[in-house]
Amino acid sequence: MNSQNSAVGETDDLLGEGRSAAVIIASTSAARGEAADTTGPILVDWLRTCGYDTPDAIVVRDGEPVGQALRTLLVDTPEHERPRIIVTSGGTGLAPDDRTPEYTAELLERQSPGLIYAMWRKGLETTSSAVMSRGVAGVRGRSFVINFPGSKGGVKDGITVIDDLLEHIQTSIEDTTDHGPRV
Repeated sequence: MNSQNSAVGETDDLLGEGRSAAVIIASTSAARGEAADTTGPILVDWLRTCGYDTPDAIVVRDGEPVGQALRTLLVDTPEHERPRIIVTSGGTGLAPDDRTPEYTAELLERQSPGLIYAMWRKGLETTSSAVMSRGVAGVRGRSFVINFPGSKGGVKDGITVIDDLLEHIQTSIEDTTDHGPRV
């Protein structure tokens, strides 16, 4: 992942060290206890491996409960306590209650559609249904939010794409990237 050895026996600081992350799972059946949450543990493990302080996934019903969970993290939580990374899984398809992208978009200050396009491209390597995901990605303050599909394959594809970009996303949001002279 993002933490790599810089010399024998020496390890760089973890990307997420000193930062928090959150995972929201949009699954009505998992929220009711009728099905297991299969993507939350994958996402939480990934973020913890990157060094983020990440609690267990928040599992909510599709629809408005996703919007409420996002508002709690992005609006109700004091800015200095907000997670730096928020990943949702589920609610990005075409079913009537798949509203995760709409609730996410209304809270973002700036969107980054190229990240979703990259996830579609990766997903298309194995399944044509990858393009049915309507996820969005973007920023609110110093928090990056991205919608992953609800399938384990879609989550693994999303991690593959975003893992390589996460450091640049984070330093850009925190404005700690040296852009150099702009010509």
